[in-house]
Amino acid sequence: MPLILDGVRVRQHGETWLDDIHLELSNGLTTLVGPMNSGKTTLMRVAAGLRPPDSGRVLVNGEDVTAISVRKRSVAFVYQQFINYPSLTVYENIASPLRLDRSYRKDGIDRRVREVAALMGLGDLLDRRPAELSGGQQQRTAIARALARPVDVLLLDEPLANLDFKLREQLREDLKHMFERSPGVVLYSTADPNEALTFAAPAVVLGEGRVQHIGDPATLYAEPPTLAVAATLSDPPLNLLPGTVRDGRIEVLGTSFPAPPGHPPGGVVLGIRPHQVTIARNGPGALELPAEIRLAEVTGSATFLHLQLEGRRHLVAHLPGPRLFTPGESATAYVDPRHIFVFDEAGGRLPAASAAEAGPHG
Repeated sequence: MPLILDGVRVRQHGETWLDDIHLELSNGLTTLVGPMNSGKTTLMRVAAGLRPPDSGRVLVNGEDVTAISVRKRSVAFVYQQFINYPSLTVYENIASPLRLDRSYRKDGIDRRVREVAALMGLGDLLDRRPAELSGGQQQRTAIARALARPVDVLLLDEPLANLDFKLREQLREDLKHMFERSPGVVLYSTADPNEALTFAAPAVVLGEGRVQHIGDPATLYAEPPTLAVAATLSDPPLNLLPGTVRDGRIEVLGTSFPAPPGHPPGGVVLGIRPHQVTIARNGPGALELPAEIRLAEVTGSATFLHLQLEGRRHLVAHLPGPRLFTPGESATAYVDPRHIFVFDEAGGRLPAASAAEAGPHG
């Protein structure tokens, strides 16, 4: 594999930031997805050579580069906070890594700068300096500089996080096409599961400094193997409710539905995505959860309805379109059991429940 992290551990201030990372990445795009403080930036800094691991190795194309300076590696890094040379024009910023590479002649540098600038929509801005650019244009410049010289490893650490929604959507599509033509390893870090799903590339799910799972993001979203993976790939956040398996059924807040076959009695955790919660009956076997409306957040295209259930448990429903609700009034939340993820107390996912066997019991 072109990039291998073998048993990488990092500790800082007495805390473990990366714990026994084993990762093998092939050429092409891989997304690294995880919440804040999951270890994404630390992992990428280790991969780049900016932070030596406390133990373990980094190999690129079979060569152990753990102790090799970042300046001597074939690597490029794009940060969340875009970094450009303020005294240089856009053209010179993009050309700067090429001028350090003796294999590029002057006409080759010019051709490559204009090619990458055109791909990033910077063709008309080459004579401007960073202070004369918008935030999005500055980030495009930083990405273009990283892409200008082909490298073995290209690392992008949440490069679109500081941009507005419309620009993020546009740049995702541009980057997706560019990554498809990259000859080396591209590792793209994000806290936004929608980016991982949009890129449709292999995803590494990171949590608490550990690799939780690796796989196709759409499959991991639809069939999450663990609670950690389900929570990471859920936006808005996953609703979590405690349940109990008893007499072949899962009891939750005064109602129940069939338990996965063969599951022993005991506690479970139910994961429900907000868009699977309605306030109108959505099937003959739907669970009915009496609730009180606490807050309605209207975003224009959707309404996030915050509900308080029995025992002061909370549930969020993602409803289409703008909706008006009065805080304090009663409501009933409905959830189809077939859309509930059931996890054991260790966080492993249990087989899907069947709503066809029997309806919920009140």
